Amino acid sequence: MPKLIILDRDGVINFDSAQYIKSPAEWKPIPGSLEAIARLKHNGYRVVVATNQSGVGRGLFDMDTLNQIHDKMHKAVLGVGGRIDAVYYCPHAADAKCDCRKPLPGMFKRIGETLNVDLVGVPTIGDSLRDLQAGAAVGCRPLLVLTGKGEKTQADGGLPEGTQIFANLAAAVDHLLAGEKK
Repeated sequence: MPKLIILDRDGVINFDSAQYIKSPAEWKPIPGSLEAIARLKHNGYRVVVATNQSGVGRGLFDMDTLNQIHDKMHKAVLGVGGRIDAVYYCPHAADAKCDCRKPLPGMFKRIGETLNVDLVGVPTIGDSLRDLQAGAAVGCRPLLVLTGKGEKTQADGGLPEGTQIFANLAAAVDHLLAGEKK
C-alpha cells in the first residue's frame, strides 16, 4: 500500500503572508521545502496538499488565480524531481459554515474517501493549530513546523496529543524517513 502524507501549503511549503498569497508572484517556496517533497516522492510517498484558501471566498483572488498559484507550485516541485499528487482546498470564507475549512475535518475525510485510504497514523504537517486539529480529528499523526505561524502556534499551546515539532518541512521529512530505516 502506498504511503501517504498530507501537507498544509502556506507556511509549510511556501512563505505565508498575513495579506494572503494572492498571485503566483507572491508564492515563494521556503528553502528546502521543495527538495523535502522530492525526498518523500523518492521514498514512495503520495504527497497531498490540504489548504484553506478563504481568499477565494472573500473575493481577494479568483479560482483561475488559485490554479495559477498551484501550477507554479507543481512546476517548482517537478523542477527538483518531486511531485505533488493532489491539492485539496477549501475556497470558503470563515463564516461560510462549510465542513471543509480546517480545523473541521471535511477536507481530510474527502482525501481519505477519494484515495480510499484509512488516515489513521498518516502524517500531516502544518504550521497552525487548525491544520493539526483537522488531521487529528481523523486519526492523522500531527507534526508542527516552526515556519509560517508555527512558532506562535507552539507558544499558544493546546496542540493535539502526540504532536511532534520540527524546525521546518525538511527537518520533519528527515525525521519521518529516518524512522522508516530503523
